[in-house]
Amino acid sequence: MISRRKFLATLAGGTVAATQFGLVENALAERVYNHTERRWETIDPNVIRTDRRVPSKYKRRNVSISTKLKPGTIVIHTDGKFLYHIQSSKKAMRYGVGVGREGFTWKGDATIRRKAEWPTWTPPAEMRAREAKKGIILPITQKGGIDNPLGARALYLYQGNRDTLYRIHGTNQPWSIGLNLSSGCIRMLNSDVEYLYEKVKLGSKVVVIGPGENLGRALRENKNPLSMLFGAG
Repeated sequence: MISRRKFLATLAGGTVAATQFGLVENALAERVYNHTERRWETIDPNVIRTDRRVPSKYKRRNVSISTKLKPGTIVIHTDGKFLYHIQSSKKAMRYGVGVGREGFTWKGDATIRRKAEWPTWTPPAEMRAREAKKGIILPITQKGGIDNPLGARALYLYQGNRDTLYRIHGTNQPWSIGLNLSSGCIRMLNSDVEYLYEKVKLGSKVVVIGPGENLGRALRENKNPLSMLFGAG
């Protein structure tokens, strides 16, 4: 791993853009779940991870399933760290994802009402206030780009006509795929979210299966109660 200070020193003499590179989500990345050792661990927010390789199981692939959900539906299994884009009653495209860290997990149904390429990131006031207490000043807004926490694409999740503030989005921290790391948003590799973005239609249903819930049962019955916390990350 390399220190953030050393890394930023190589970027434009400490410009605003350099200061913002990866800062937001790294600052939030305090506790993640280590599946190998089956325990929560702390990640130093002042260190940029270069040592973690995403396990091969999280590579995009076609998988066999059994479901009554309509083609086009997105199912997110938070325990497994997988997103399934339903193709038929027996097939789905599966992607590895990063999900909410401890205290920021959620479950429920939502609908994709908006899509954006290289989206602007606007952290909610609650998030800015929470991080300010730690001495971390988040930007009111940040334009899209390679250093933006939302990555290359974003799918915006709504409950009725209300924005949940949760997104399925890319990330400038590809090493975080497969971890409980975000503030509730669903992270994907930029290459994966770009691929999914082209396949997803506005109005598509999203089903998030919460911690401890059975994937197979949810696919068959889709009786996932709506229970959302509102945030972003």
